[in-house]
Amino acid sequence: MTDPFASTHRASRLVPALVLPLLAACAGQAAPRSAALVAPVTVGIVAINDFHGALEPPRQAVSAPDGKSGTVQVPAGGAAWLASAVDTVKGKYPNHLVVSAGDLISASQLSSSLYLDEPAIGVANRIGLDFNAVGNHEFDRGRIELLRMQNGGCQQNTPRQPCAVEQFGGAKFAFLSASTRTENGKTLFPASAIRTFGKGRARVKVGIIGLTLKGTPELVAPGGIKGLTFGDEADAINALVPRLKAKGADAVVVLIHQGGSQASSGNPGGCDGLTGEIRPILDRLDPRVDLVVSGHTHKAYVCDYAALNPAHPLLLTSAGVYGELVTDIELEIDPRAGRVVAKRASNVIVQSQGYTGSRGAVEPSALYPQFAPRPDVAAYVGTYVEAAGTYARRPVGALTGPASGSALGNLIADAQLAATRGAGAQIALMNPFGIRAALVPAAGGAVTFGDIYAVQPFNNVLVTQSLTGAQLKAVLEQGFDAQGPEQVLAVSAGFSFRYDRSRAVGERIVAMTLDGQPIDPAATYRVTTNNFLAQGGDSFTALAAQREATIGMSDLDALEAWLKVSPARAVSDEQRAIEVSP
Repeated sequence: MTDPFASTHRASRLVPALVLPLLAACAGQAAPRSAALVAPVTVGIVAINDFHGALEPPRQAVSAPDGKSGTVQVPAGGAAWLASAVDTVKGKYPNHLVVSAGDLISASQLSSSLYLDEPAIGVANRIGLDFNAVGNHEFDRGRIELLRMQNGGCQQNTPRQPCAVEQFGGAKFAFLSASTRTENGKTLFPASAIRTFGKGRARVKVGIIGLTLKGTPELVAPGGIKGLTFGDEADAINALVPRLKAKGADAVVVLIHQGGSQASSGNPGGCDGLTGEIRPILDRLDPRVDLVVSGHTHKAYVCDYAALNPAHPLLLTSAGVYGELVTDIELEIDPRAGRVVAKRASNVIVQSQGYTGSRGAVEPSALYPQFAPRPDVAAYVGTYVEAAGTYARRPVGALTGPASGSALGNLIADAQLAATRGAGAQIALMNPFGIRAALVPAAGGAVTFGDIYAVQPFNNVLVTQSLTGAQLKAVLEQGFDAQGPEQVLAVSAGFSFRYDRSRAVGERIVAMTLDGQPIDPAATYRVTTNNFLAQGGDSFTALAAQREATIGMSDLDALEAWLKVSPARAVSDEQRAIEVSP
């Protein structure tokens, strides 16, 4: 049997998209020490990231070693099981912290999102979270609503009514935002904190820095963050390290909502194949940073970064997504020398209950511990699940089969085009990052409101605006530029485009047609997107001018109307965005 708390260097091949990377671990090298009057003090850090209000088990699995050179799919996640896993790890360490590297809220399950993620904060309070670095999704509902998440209260800042189930008292933990500043130059939340453990000569201090990614403005609606600036991550961290050291910090821990991706093979402890936006940040950090807890990419890894850059011997971790893993981190701190002398970490699978998905049944595995749901958290979550049940179970239509990837994007684009024909819409565009789950109908093809809400949980509205053919091309080109990750926009029926990645940036869209006719660069077309894109979100700034814009219904209403047909709506596999081979 594999011990999920053990530090190992085992890796496995990644499995399909909704299955997360396996348990990974590494051990830092303990510094040799002579007989000391004061023994090193151990501090345990329990870390999560990208929880996204996953109150219920997300019906996903973690791929883990089966002990026979293969892998087993382990059902994981759910707030009540997460609480038990956190308790188990905390129980190993008299001195401990529980931390999150952002995206604790938003892009959430229906039972959390309907209630403005108040229950996600309630869960975090109950599991004993100490600090959360602000992620990009924390800003989805705007600055004022995020401040309400910290401070509590029932002020209405969105179309949804707050405090619908209970009075909201706010987070009992601290949000940290070292690089996010307001108009007066001050950080939106505290930039850092210090926690003290032990007494007398055995007393140690841990400094914590929390921050989001510099690219947040490209990922959220601009209106909600007006007046805020998102500074360079490494600069913000490096400015704080000397201050924390001056206050006596023996260890420096960074919680950052930015991350990378580990190769599917090789040595995870050595960071083999680590890629992503986190690397250039780490390479610039003050070498006195001991631990970086990361997120954003939804990948799981534990890496001894000294293997990539000996000048930065920090430990880098990430616990995947949706509370399916918890990172168990151990820092040994020498109080005499005022530094970390050893660090270890492993990702613990939050094994919960089995489920049946589109690929069949996924049963609990005897190879890994199965956590019992913590009763108080289960009861709390149950209150919100029951409250949301009327919404979740309401039938909205029918679909001939599961839809995911580009097929689902095209389906949504078709729905949005149909919903805005009255505004003159000829083309609809959908951003793939705005699609948060596959749409899987029940037996017989039935689709519920809960199903479509899981797909599009952002409560966006549709915007139809006038674009010339040249402006439309500029929008599509931005999916292939160097600003953020590539996004091939999904498009509505009748419109198609061809692209060539081998061409220069700005020249990669090589053809566009509408109803079989080439798009005229000088002609005007009516184009529908969601308001997030229309405001320049996901780096599609070419849409932000809002030219002759008409505001329409919500994206969910549009999708519901499209699915409410008989017979069931078919899922099309038509290729509308076509790559041209060089």
